[in-house]
Amino acid sequence: MKDFDLSLYLVTDRSLSLNRPLEYVVEEAVKGGVTMVQLREKDCSSKEFYELAVRLKICLKPYKIPLIINDRLDIALACDAEGLHIGQEDIPCAIARKLFGKHKIIGLSVENVQDAIDANKLDVDYIGISPVFNTSTKTDTAQALGLDGIRKITQISMFPSVGIGGINTGNAREIIQAGADGISVVSAIMSAKEPLQAASQLSEIITLSKKNIDI
Repeated sequence: MKDFDLSLYLVTDRSLSLNRPLEYVVEEAVKGGVTMVQLREKDCSSKEFYELAVRLKICLKPYKIPLIINDRLDIALACDAEGLHIGQEDIPCAIARKLFGKHKIIGLSVENVQDAIDANKLDVDYIGISPVFNTSTKTDTAQALGLDGIRKITQISMFPSVGIGGINTGNAREIIQAGADGISVVSAIMSAKEPLQAASQLSEIITLSKKNIDI
C-alpha cells in the first residue's frame, strides 16, 4: 500500500507567491498541515523545472511529504519524485506506469463521469476531480463540475479523490461532504500572507468535515 494522504493537496504556482521563494511558501504550508505537494510549472525551462523539483524534494523530505510532478514524466524520473500527476491530454497512463514504476504514485485528472469510468480500468493511485468550481489559476480546464459532479464521480470511482479548482475556506467543507477524500488548492495558500496559518485553517476544516462536526 502506497503511503499518501490527499487531505490537503497543494499545487504550486510561483506567480501567486507574492514574490516569496517557493520553498518558503511550501515549507510553511506543510508546517500548517499540507499533506501532498504538486510542483506545477508551465513557463520555465526543463533545467529550471528540474532544479526546482530537486530543491522542493530536499525541502519536503524531513516532513515525509510526497512530491508530485505535474505532467512531466522526465522531470519526475530525473529528480526521483514520489509521484506524477497527468491529465487527459498528457502521456498515456500505461506508459507512465511502465516507465515510472509500480511503487510510484500516479494521479489522473478526470473532467467528467466518463473519464472516471475509464480511469477505473487504469493503474492509477488517485483521481483529481477537475474543475469543481471555475478558477483563474488554470485556464485550460473543462466546464465546472460543481458539488453534484463530485458526488457522481466519487460514487463510481474505485480510487481516492481530490477536488481541484476554485477551492478555499468558504467551500472546502462542501467538497469533503460531497465525497472527495481531500481538496487541492493553489491561491488559497500560495497567495496567503501567512501560508502556515492558511494551511492550518484549511486542515482544520477538512478534519472536522471528515468527522462530520459543524464548524
